[in-house]
Amino acid sequence: MSRPVARRLALPARLALGLGLALAAPVASRGQDRPPDAGPGQTAGPEKPERSGTAQRPAGAVPMVNTLGDIPAWRTYKRRFVTDQGRVVDTGNNRVSHSEGQGYGMLLAVAAGDRDAFQRIWGWTRANLMVRGDALLAWRWEPDKRPGVADTNDATDGDILVAWALSEAADAWSDEGYRLAARRIAVDVARRTVLWKAEGGPLLLPAMAGFSAEDRADGPVVNLSYWVFPAFPRLAAVAPEFDWTRLDGAGLDLVRRARFGPARLPTEWIAMRGGTPKPAEGFPPTFSYNAIRVPLYLAMAGIDDRGVYEPFVKLWAEPDPAGLPILDVQSGQATGRFQEPGYAAVAALSACAASGTPLPAGFAQPSPVENYYPATLHLLALSAANARYRTCLGR
Repeated sequence: MSRPVARRLALPARLALGLGLALAAPVASRGQDRPPDAGPGQTAGPEKPERSGTAQRPAGAVPMVNTLGDIPAWRTYKRRFVTDQGRVVDTGNNRVSHSEGQGYGMLLAVAAGDRDAFQRIWGWTRANLMVRGDALLAWRWEPDKRPGVADTNDATDGDILVAWALSEAADAWSDEGYRLAARRIAVDVARRTVLWKAEGGPLLLPAMAGFSAEDRADGPVVNLSYWVFPAFPRLAAVAPEFDWTRLDGAGLDLVRRARFGPARLPTEWIAMRGGTPKPAEGFPPTFSYNAIRVPLYLAMAGIDDRGVYEPFVKLWAEPDPAGLPILDVQSGQATGRFQEPGYAAVAALSACAASGTPLPAGFAQPSPVENYYPATLHLLALSAANARYRTCLGR
């Protein structure tokens, strides 16, 4: 079953944002206004806030290189989703490409030790998505449009994923060109999309346009799945003048605070006006295709505090052959299912990271027939298991 078109399409259309109109459902555009030249971020000072709870970052990043190796699942992924030119194709979403997918493809190429694929994906990304006046990437490219980029707004998670992948590649293959490119993107993420002086700690805007307090009455609005926790040590290495540890800590704190409804789960979109998280206005109050990545990123980062995973593990405690539930957070009722098997890999990895639960027998053999997004999540989970959780694999 194809995933819904609106799975990752985050931003309400710009007219709705500009006029303050609420949307009844997710829409198929992030929307874009060219942001003002001055970005919202400022370099953080030396003050480091204390974290809520006991979750701590590991001492250092675990390199991704060769955490997959040249396995059949990677070769299948490359054949099905990566064109000869290096475009990563979202098969569940009208075959578009986006900065998220290019970043994931680059990360998986590093994990597979496949420099040729990495260079092809990076080359296409640079030629087709780096079309703005800064170092950030346009978020979407459509194969049936000319030009392919109709909306030059960025998607901050895509920017972070690409910068992270470049930093990994720089170390894996001793290429300073990759490191310089990673630095340029990381600097503009920090300068343009991070609200360093937000009430309660720094906030990561999902894009330059559309989510700030100036754009929305309940703004700033954030998305927890855009905190790519395993990337922050890498960004700190290439852009050390910014306090990525502080941003990381604010995200972990928000994971603990943004727990809504009977299941105590985050919604996809969270309003942070006044510093107190609430479900954002105009978006369905669901735990869905974005938020499923939150525990994946926690596990990839090596966060070992069981309390951080507790609501996710509890939601997925009883396997259902129909798939993992998509939840209306306010009512606690399932509104749909993640039906493709790659999503279940996230649930399995979360249980492993939380309490050492062994991974299922089929975990190391991703399905060869599912769509881009669940296939990607599964390979990322497998890479994390090989790097950090080998005991859960029985090794």
